[in-house]
Amino acid sequence: MKAVQFTHPGEPDVLQLQEVPDPTPGPDDVLIEVKATTVNRLDIFQRDGSRPVNQLPFTPGLEAAGIVVQDANGFRAGERVMTTSAIQAKGGGGYSGKIAAPSSSLARIPAGVSFEQAVGAGLAASTAWGSLFDVGHLQANERVLIWAGSSGVGSMAIQLAKHKGAWVATTASTEERAAQLRKLGADMVINHRTQDVAKLLQEHGGVHLVIELVSSTLQISLEACAPDGRIVLIGNLGGKEATVDTQSWRLKRVKVIGGGQLHTSSTNEEHLLRLVEEKAITPLIARTLPVAQAAEAHRLLESGEPQGKIVLVHG
Repeated sequence: MKAVQFTHPGEPDVLQLQEVPDPTPGPDDVLIEVKATTVNRLDIFQRDGSRPVNQLPFTPGLEAAGIVVQDANGFRAGERVMTTSAIQAKGGGGYSGKIAAPSSSLARIPAGVSFEQAVGAGLAASTAWGSLFDVGHLQANERVLIWAGSSGVGSMAIQLAKHKGAWVATTASTEERAAQLRKLGADMVINHRTQDVAKLLQEHGGVHLVIELVSSTLQISLEACAPDGRIVLIGNLGGKEATVDTQSWRLKRVKVIGGGQLHTSSTNEEHLLRLVEEKAITPLIARTLPVAQAAEAHRLLESGEPQGKIVLVHG
């Protein structure tokens, strides 16, 4: 089979299409012919060496959608499936032509959802669901602030929170991005570069939940919360460090929860894919490229240009 991998850290051009052996499934695995994957920030960090990988050569790709090759562990040959744990599969991640993935990590893809849509939702929707509901316990009619609304997780979280019946505020850096987020259902879009996020949200009574994808904005999130609010710390797009006023944190009784590498269950992921089929949520896909152009896809993501996911397809 073919796989895009790198043998040493470096610039995007270290990603090369190689001929590699097919994976051998273990007793709990399902062999999958991969049809689509996405490019995530972690792929870039692994490729440039800032998040060292355990073994080289390395095949990136956190999620994968494809076709079951042979009957195994309750799955039938020809079924369409997705995993958001492709990086842990035998054969490499989603940049690989075939993977042998644990059956417990697989979600079936409904007939009305394409492979590209499945991975476009994929890990982003799984993380959004996990942060909003599994950890954040968002309820209808609560107010939620979702940082970085144009990100994959942010755009999914906006739609899922609205589907739940919450009031949603989010952040954007340009009017073009703000307009797109309003189309997704955001009730308030704040330009975090020119507006006071916490002040504007306190004028609405503060928020009950914050999905914190930036991390360096943690103090603003604390100020934006209503008393007894919750903050789920998911990403660190702004860096790993933040300075906070512990007095305001203490007096508000705000709960800050480390979300870690958050996935929801495969059962919930199947539910999310049904929501895509029903058009209740829509993954934002900025570009679709052949997997052989993975280096170009990495350059695009690093440029900050795309609004939505970059999908890689296997020929």
